[in-house]
Amino acid sequence: MAKSSKVRGPLSVLAEDPQGRSLGLELPPGALIDRPGRRGWWREPEPLLWVSDEAVGVGALAAHRSPALAAAGLQAVLFQGRRGLERWWQDREFSPERMSDPDDHHVEPVLREFWSAVVPDPTEGEEGEEGEELIAPFGRDWPGLAASGSEGGPDPDALACELADALIASGFLPSPRLALVPAGRGADVPTAMGWCGPTNHENDTALISTVLRSWEDRFGARVVALGFDELHVSVAAPPRTLARALPVAAEHFAFSPDNIWQGSGSIRAYADEAVTGSNHWGFWWD
Repeated sequence: MAKSSKVRGPLSVLAEDPQGRSLGLELPPGALIDRPGRRGWWREPEPLLWVSDEAVGVGALAAHRSPALAAAGLQAVLFQGRRGLERWWQDREFSPERMSDPDDHHVEPVLREFWSAVVPDPTEGEEGEEGEELIAPFGRDWPGLAASGSEGGPDPDALACELADALIASGFLPSPRLALVPAGRGADVPTAMGWCGPTNHENDTALISTVLRSWEDRFGARVVALGFDELHVSVAAPPRTLARALPVAAEHFAFSPDNIWQGSGSIRAYADEAVTGSNHWGFWWD
């Protein structure tokens, strides 16, 4: 009896077609990284993602964020290492099996739960003037979702490529690798690859993707680059005034509190410095 043929994903095609020409691509030299888990003669390795062997330069993301790539079910992003973790993606720092599905979550309950976990707790003596100043002009109650950004901005996908080029040219991303991840949309890339960057804040990266999906819809955000515990997104429709930026800053505090705890020091300062009119939102988790 003949064995049933296994449906091959786009990454499996790259095993025989390393440059991706059959997918309409022209990839630099790279390697497939398999999904973690048990291996043996009875189980073929299943590729999780593809990463270029060497650093890429200006124009690399634009060259590979194409309709052909999207049609193949792949998303192109950049990976950036850091000292001591230059190639963290080779160290099996992925846990896709533990992530839930972003389709099973809704953004407001997710952010409300994040918010309640990070706002100062008066029962632990954290309120006082310092705690109130940290989250002003908001109180302990979740302030609700921010309004969508203004219409008429740049094309979100084109802006993502422009931001990638700017981050590479400035040295902010000194040695980025091109990565291809099977995902239906950019916001789902962290979940699809089982990225563990926010582990100290949230173990289920699907909740991170849920928020990113909402930012895609409301602000034209696009995932551009991931580090070991960093995330960079472009923003085509950021809030243009401090008043409109404050609720967005509250979402950022819930999403990545270290941006404020170890950064700007307060939601108000962060809104002014990092949100108002900014086309680049960066996040990190200590």
